[in-house]
Parts: sequence; C-alpha cells; structure tokens
Amino acid sequence: MNLPQKVYLIMFMGQSNMAGRGTASQAPMVEPGTAYEFKAITQPNTLCPLQEPFGALENNPSGVYEPEMKTGSMVSAFVNAFYAVSHEPVVGVSCAKGGSSISEWMPGTPYYRDAVARNRVCADWLAHHHIQVLKNTVIWCQGCTDGDLHTDPRLYKRSTETFLHSYMSDCGMDTSFLIQIGNHRDDANLYVPIQQAQLALAQENQDIVLVSQLLKTFAQRGLMRDAFHYLQEGYNLVGDEAGQNMANYILAHKS
Repeated sequence: MNLPQKVYLIMFMGQSNMAGRGTASQAPMVEPGTAYEFKAITQPNTLCPLQEPFGALENNPSGVYEPEMKTGSMVSAFVNAFYAVSHEPVVGVSCAKGGSSISEWMPGTPYYRDAVARNRVCADWLAHHHIQVLKNTVIWCQGCTDGDLHTDPRLYKRSTETFLHSYMSDCGMDTSFLIQIGNHRDDANLYVPIQQAQLALAQENQDIVLVSQLLKTFAQRGLMRDAFHYLQEGYNLVGDEAGQNMANYILAHKS
C-alpha cells in the first residue's frame, strides 16, 4: 500500500452513537486512498483502509473497551463527505465508548488517558513516516447518558468545555468539532437540556464548532433502531452532513 503524503488526523470520540450501533453492510464504501484507520491498539504500525465497522477491534482493557459492540458507524459516510470537499485523505482513530457519561472522560480518567495516548501514537507514527498532518483534531458526540442521569446541564456544559480544552491542549489541537445528540425515541424532552447545553457550548467557544444537529430529527423520521440508537441510514445521513460541514469549516479557516 502506498502511503499518503499528507492527511487530516481525526479522532472519532464520544459514546455509542459515535462508536456506531448500525449495520456495517449498509454503510457506504470508502474508495481506496481516501481514508485510513490507524488502529492504535491492535495494529499501531501501519495504516489500514478505513471500512465498517470502524474501530470494532480497538479495545483497551485499561481504557475504552467494548468488544463486539461497534457494528456500523457514521464514520465511513463522514470521511467520504470530508474527502469530497477537502480532496485530502483522512486518518481516523476510534476512541468511543457506549454508555459513557462526561464524568468518565474528564482529565486523568482511564478513557481520557487512552484517548490522548491513541492520538499521540498515531501522530508519532505519521511523523516517523514523513506524512504531513494538515490538521490534528477531534469530533465529539456524547451526552445521552448524561440526559438519562439528569446531569445538571450547567455542569455538563462546564465539564465538556473542560474536557475538550484539556484534550486539545494535550494533543496539540486548536479546534474541536461537535455533533449534537438526538432525542430519546420514547421521551422527546429527556435530552433537550443536554442539547441546549451543547448549543451554548459551541456559541460561547470559537474553538468548539457544531457541525451537525441532524440526529434530533431522526426519531420523528423513523430512523431509530431502539430508544437510543439509529439505523445505519441515520448514521450515513449524519456522517455525510458532519463531514461536509467540518471540511468546509477547516478550509474556510486555513491559516
């Protein structure tokens, strides 16, 4: 496999709807050379063609660990849309854990340490192989568990801000990107306080950029597979929107 000369390094992080609970066979194909997965846990010595289920084997017993849970995600649709705008390949790193609350991602926690380590080992590998990183960044989708727990939205906002700014600092990033969570299928109001906190977070921080609010339309559109998760069609739609918006933002803000 020929290695790319320059790439966007993107961490795909959050809880189950970033990890993916869809159907891999219904996800779009990713053209060779347009996106790669860096498997920081299982194959940290190469780039692999990105395919679904993304991150399925990247289980760290001392960090993010959910074997046989990742079944099809938004990531393939995301990288296709991102490449269509940027015309540069993506290296994606999986670090998403279903059912995780924001408190479990705070600096110093096992998930946080794992996420920093995965980014650093990927960045080091790319540098060692003389691959230019055009931007090192993270896209984050998390909050349903905090909705279930009735986490105070002010605490959720403050904690997410702390987490993202700490993570960006530790990984040498200047921007993070956010996908707003959707609605609980059977209780339309349950996640609204967390959704509002996420919107305020992006409005008040120039370095935290909201790239999709599409998930909250899927309950009404019949695109949920259960009370919390989406059909693959839904993941494909949100991945496409978020990938386009993130690439457009990055290109518009190139220094």
